[in-house]
Amino acid sequence: MIRALVILAALALSAPAHAQTPQAHSPQTPVATIPALSDPATDLAILSRISAILAQVPEFDGVGAQVDAGIVTLTGEVTEQQAIDRLETLLARVEGVIAVEDRVTLTTDLGTRLITVRDRFTARLTQVVAGLPFMALGLAVGALIVLAGGWLSRRDRTLAGIAPNPFIAGFLAQTIRLISWIVALVVALDLMGARALLGTLLGAAGIFGLSLSFAARDTIEGVVATMLLSLRQPFNPNDLIEVNGLRGRVIRLTSRGTTLLTLDGNHIRIPNQIIYKAVLTNYTLNPERRFMVDLTIDPGADLGRARDLVLKTLREMDFVLARPEPVAWLDASGPDHVVIRAGGWVSQDGTDFDLARGEAFRLLRHALELKGFLPPEPLHRIRLEPAEATDPARPAPARPMRPADSRLSDPAPDAAFDEMVERGRLDDGRDLLNPGSR
Repeated sequence: MIRALVILAALALSAPAHAQTPQAHSPQTPVATIPALSDPATDLAILSRISAILAQVPEFDGVGAQVDAGIVTLTGEVTEQQAIDRLETLLARVEGVIAVEDRVTLTTDLGTRLITVRDRFTARLTQVVAGLPFMALGLAVGALIVLAGGWLSRRDRTLAGIAPNPFIAGFLAQTIRLISWIVALVVALDLMGARALLGTLLGAAGIFGLSLSFAARDTIEGVVATMLLSLRQPFNPNDLIEVNGLRGRVIRLTSRGTTLLTLDGNHIRIPNQIIYKAVLTNYTLNPERRFMVDLTIDPGADLGRARDLVLKTLREMDFVLARPEPVAWLDASGPDHVVIRAGGWVSQDGTDFDLARGEAFRLLRHALELKGFLPPEPLHRIRLEPAEATDPARPAPARPMRPADSRLSDPAPDAAFDEMVERGRLDDGRDLLNPGSR
């Protein structure tokens, strides 16, 4: 009995040990390892690299570093804020650095900071002295380019062969000078090594040019219109033109506007941009010009004979050209009249158009009057009380005949007006018109 109890007690004591053994060696149970918070070897390696960096840069002499768990703590003083920023950028590239805690301050020692300023000034002065040969070379090359551009812009004969008038020649000269200055500036700055300054200047020039184009839009439009008018030249001096209802003889074309002398003797200056965009009528460009006159005749007359008489009278006028032939047609009629439109061509080289039209009207009306084709003059009856009744059968008094006037006036151009135009062309101002250029 005692033996059985001992066996049972032994089994009871051995059961927990057998139950825990499979659990302790089960492959499904993960084994967790907690890393150490600080690796002295790694921190020492990081500190060694940082110390080497600080030793290589003189401006970091007053800076110390500590490393704990990959976190770098900087202490000390520097003379410039740029040094602190540069140091943080360098340490951020070191392998193993987790963060950088900056405790570096700017030094308040006036002597130390003055020494730094002196060293910086000395370094820059050394750079300037070292770059003096390149500056001299850049200035020399730029001066040569400017001189070459000025010499080319003063070649009047060469520019006159290219440009059709003084305005275009002057514009080309100014353009050559401007381009030479720009090229000289670019080449000089590139030889000096000031590429950053060159980029800044070019960017500023672009912005300035864009702003100027918006601010001086009307001026630029006037310059462009002047160039196009001086190149195309739709009129010559002394041409009779009409623009926006303004009619006159052309005196001159300048860079600001076109000056006209009206038939009343008034000077009108029209901006070139208006002339370029407006509908322009040149009455002198074609030497032959046709005038038109309206003649009123009696509706009861022989209209065919009246028209033939008008054509015959036109052909007999010395200032009317045979080719193209004169024309005449019935244009309108009414209860007391019929209108005949007659037209003839004249040469403006030796005939004044307005004088010829007026003289033609006078001669045609005189011819129609001699043949009795003009309508009778209107009759007005006036009754006075008391008065004898007017006999309706009594014929109307005959209209007195005007004396014949068949003298031919000379419709030659007014020489005095042409002299006025020439005097106007002699005034101050550069004329851009080239007579006979078309």
